Amino acid sequence: MAQVTVYSTPTCGYCKMEKEFLSENNIDFIEIDVAADEQAAQKMVEKTGQIGVPQTIITMDDGTEETLIGFDEERLRGLLKIA
Repeated sequence: MAQVTVYSTPTCGYCKMEKEFLSENNIDFIEIDVAADEQAAQKMVEKTGQIGVPQTIITMDDGTEETLIGFDEERLRGLLKIA
């Protein structure tokens, strides 16, 4: 099973939608609150070059990573094999 990491903030509506979507589909994920963790926010920007949230890093079983900027339900469904 892929590892899912969601970089988010408490006030972000799209972050909330994405986390609800993942939970409803029984996808475990690690949530990182970049509003509360300045180092994590810096790491996120260095990794993607983007400051907007949500940012989702999906680490596949083979070690490759897919990065999603924003809540992209269709792409999440495809990558996580959700019907």
